[in-house]
Amino acid sequence: MTNKTFTRDELRKYNGQNGADAYIAIDGIVYDVTHSPAWKNGIHHGYQAGYDLTDALYKVSPHKDRVLANLPKVGTLVGEE
Repeated sequence: MTNKTFTRDELRKYNGQNGADAYIAIDGIVYDVTHSPAWKNGIHHGYQAGYDLTDALYKVSPHKDRVLANLPKVGTLVGEE
């Protein structure tokens, strides 16, 4: 994992739209989902890349640990909620 830090405003730039990379944050770690087929155009099951999806993931994803283990970690999320 790189030592890059992202504020919530910076993370929102990585929404997978218009050629942008797609990043999501879970438990303070920022993951790159750009090349994941499940995140085509930065959207997966109605969730948009570029956001902290911790709460959403814990509610709806029974396979989160397995999936997160295979995603590149690109940094950490910092700042207020």
